[in-house]
Amino acid sequence: MMAPVLGLALLGLALITTPSVAFVPIGAGISNHVSITGTALLQKVAEACKAVAQQNGYDFITTGSSPEELVQACLGPTATGQVSGAKFHTALQQIYTQNGLVDKDFVNSDPHHFNSETFLEGRALITEGMASIKANVRHQHFQAARETLGRVLHTLQDFYSHSNWVELGKTEPHIRPLEPGRPLENLADLNTPTCKDCESGSCPNQLLSSILQEKKLTSGYMGVYFSTKPKGKCSHGGKGDLTSTTVPRGGIHKDVINSENVALHKTAVLLATTASLQLLEDIRLAVGDKDFLRMMGIARSSVLVFVIDTTGSMSDDIDEARKVVFEIIDSKKGTQDEPSEYILVPFNDPGFGPLSKTEDPDKIKKLITDLKPNGGGDIPEMCLSALQLALTGSPSSSHIYVFTDAIAKDISLKDTIIALIRRTKSTVSFFMTGSSRRRRRSATASFDDYREMALASGGQAIDVSKKQLPQATAIIRDTSTSALVTILQRTVIPAASKTTNFVLDESLQNVTMYITGQSVTYTITNPAGVTQSNTDTSGKLGTASSVGNLVRIRLNDDKQLGKWQILTNSPQPYTVKVTGQSIITFIYNFVERFEGPHPGYAVLSGRPQAGEAAHLLLSAIGKKGPSSMKIGDIGLISSSDKMENATITDLGNGDILAMVKSVPEGEFLVVMTGTDKESNSEFQRQSTTSMSVSKVNIQAHIPSSMEPGVQVELPFVVKTQGAGGEYSIVANNDRDYPMVYPKKITLTTGKEVNDTVKITPPGNTPSGTDVTLTMEAKSSDGADSNYIVLRLSVIKKITDFYQPLCEDLSVKADDCPMDLSLCAPHQWEMSANLTDGNGTGIESVTLRQGNGSLTVSPVPNRMVKVSYKASCCSQIVEVVAVDAVGNVGKCYHSIERSAGPPLLTLSLPLWLCLLVSIFVARP
Repeated sequence: MMAPVLGLALLGLALITTPSVAFVPIGAGISNHVSITGTALLQKVAEACKAVAQQNGYDFITTGSSPEELVQACLGPTATGQVSGAKFHTALQQIYTQNGLVDKDFVNSDPHHFNSETFLEGRALITEGMASIKANVRHQHFQAARETLGRVLHTLQDFYSHSNWVELGKTEPHIRPLEPGRPLENLADLNTPTCKDCESGSCPNQLLSSILQEKKLTSGYMGVYFSTKPKGKCSHGGKGDLTSTTVPRGGIHKDVINSENVALHKTAVLLATTASLQLLEDIRLAVGDKDFLRMMGIARSSVLVFVIDTTGSMSDDIDEARKVVFEIIDSKKGTQDEPSEYILVPFNDPGFGPLSKTEDPDKIKKLITDLKPNGGGDIPEMCLSALQLALTGSPSSSHIYVFTDAIAKDISLKDTIIALIRRTKSTVSFFMTGSSRRRRRSATASFDDYREMALASGGQAIDVSKKQLPQATAIIRDTSTSALVTILQRTVIPAASKTTNFVLDESLQNVTMYITGQSVTYTITNPAGVTQSNTDTSGKLGTASSVGNLVRIRLNDDKQLGKWQILTNSPQPYTVKVTGQSIITFIYNFVERFEGPHPGYAVLSGRPQAGEAAHLLLSAIGKKGPSSMKIGDIGLISSSDKMENATITDLGNGDILAMVKSVPEGEFLVVMTGTDKESNSEFQRQSTTSMSVSKVNIQAHIPSSMEPGVQVELPFVVKTQGAGGEYSIVANNDRDYPMVYPKKITLTTGKEVNDTVKITPPGNTPSGTDVTLTMEAKSSDGADSNYIVLRLSVIKKITDFYQPLCEDLSVKADDCPMDLSLCAPHQWEMSANLTDGNGTGIESVTLRQGNGSLTVSPVPNRMVKVSYKASCCSQIVEVVAVDAVGNVGKCYHSIERSAGPPLLTLSLPLWLCLLVSIFVARP
């Protein structure tokens, strides 16, 4: 329904390109899927932040309304240092993106939009999606949860724009479509006419009076590829609906505001927003505030990820990794630079994994201490399989550190690794301690492969001896920080003398330069003309250290602001990188336009198309939101320093649509410049992950979920604008589930080829398991290729749709005085039984409201007894119970005398618990 745009701002563009974008009014004000979703998300995040602050004894006080300021306030005043809002922005964009893709990938699926009276089917999609979200969060698969959340919210919101719920006079959300355990009532059947004819195509009151009088629920029929519909049925309407010209003509959608439906559109927006808030509240209660905020990317930016070779020769390397982790944990504890999560993936031959993930510093210390080097001997190890596991199991934009002294045995995964790097925008650095000895032992793989992967990610390939390793790991301390940004990144191939300029701004701290290569000479010049060369290890500009093929220069804190210059020269290829810490940054995605009833832009999973203009959506992130910065230029820059500037459209709220007519040849990076209004200083930022174009295009979309033991078919499409011929297809998944797919296909220039990949999760797969599938299409000569990356969730079939119930509630509050000023010496008590009946069993019980003490004790017959004691000054208690599949029930009681008779038992579903007095209307 609503525009599949990727940020609030793209809706402005949608207004220009098409008048039929969903939930978009004509004129001032924007109401659409993204704005509705964003409004609900920001409100729920703020509520969760406030609750966490209260639990931890600090005040939740924001300095402004921007997401950046919300993140800073949410993480609390006790942790010193800068914290970036990039993760929160990224989480929001992932939700918005998947919300919008429903209009692309499921344009002809009635249930995804509640079209054509598919109420039961639409409700099933929401139910399955909610089960998947809760299971994913429990397994800490937050990105998978976010992506499913975006799709579920789209379907939920469409109900209010596509059905006649609003025309029936309803002013509150409809509960039944959200509760599979309760029957949908009073639905118009297939033979019941619902609309009268509208010759002009846009008429008020098109619903039949009998439908309105009998309160029959219906929705418009939508024909993307056909114009037929059941006799007498309403159409969705709009230019993309072919049925709208079939009698009865017209349509009842409220996607677009016009003179006939102003009030209906506004009510639909209000109800869609309220329903979204209720759905988010259900998730929040089921998973808890802490994990809800982690799902939303509210965390310190640093995640420490180690991939460590554990073969017999790696004893020194493992010891060094342990020392680095211990030092980081001890030195950064209590600051914003303290890692928010630790991830470890060991490997040797023939094994790799498991992936261990923890927030507990002591646990990661023990995990690394327990690594014991053993085995090995045939040189190649399963490095890339372990790295694949780390890339799919870590958050986007993670920094991953690989320790190895051997080449990769599983080199066939190299293209998959590069695809995952580009998709996740993660940075991978390799610490290689045996390259000269190992490189000669294999004709198919070498340490150069690690260098290529590091280069694609913007990481470092550090070639050192085992004795030098302690000096090289300083880079881990540099990059495992919050608010890390890239100012400059260049790769010089072939070797040459090169002068490169970059700009330092007032917000930057801990500016560090890295030069990776052999025999590199350099001279750094600051804005005042002061220089420092490679012969000065401690000069006027900074302190330099050299180890192996790495030179690291930490600039002095009193650095000058403005334009700097670095002159480099080497007989061999080399890289130059400048990083720092700053809240000023950007996130971006390459996007492509798609057509249909609701045209828009979708995120590219693979590489942009050669010979076409490249489009990017960027979100600029400043100290106090977009209002605190002015964007200058955006463009793509190649390794040869060729810059292609973009035509930019400022879409508001920090979102920018950039179009580059001519894409640089080879690998390129994204550059953004601008001015920080807070300090009136110019800034420069770059992406770290490199990209290139392709003439091949491969596309597929994600099903709602998979079931354990059930084979799933994923249709995919491949097309090339280059030379036709035979192309290889390679598919990998990080769980090593069995897959069946064509190994080769034959393409004709400009013609699509359709096929399927079949994947079967084992029958014992735990519900909530996250699977990352990577597919690549490559020409026979290897000159061109492209890829897609899909995230899928394995969810056991849900049969328990009923929330825990609160029964036998008993209250003793007779001692509480009427006069609250006398409440302090007195106490009151409440007790109740929480039962899940024949469901999956109560898994957790928490105190949501109240300052007293809660005691929980299990009793026979799947029942939990709760006892609560509190001062008479604390007059409200709310206990939340969650069963094993995430259904939520509550016990609530108030002893406020003015509140009327006490509620002795509250055993209604969550949706009714939230607004008991509201949801009394029936369809």
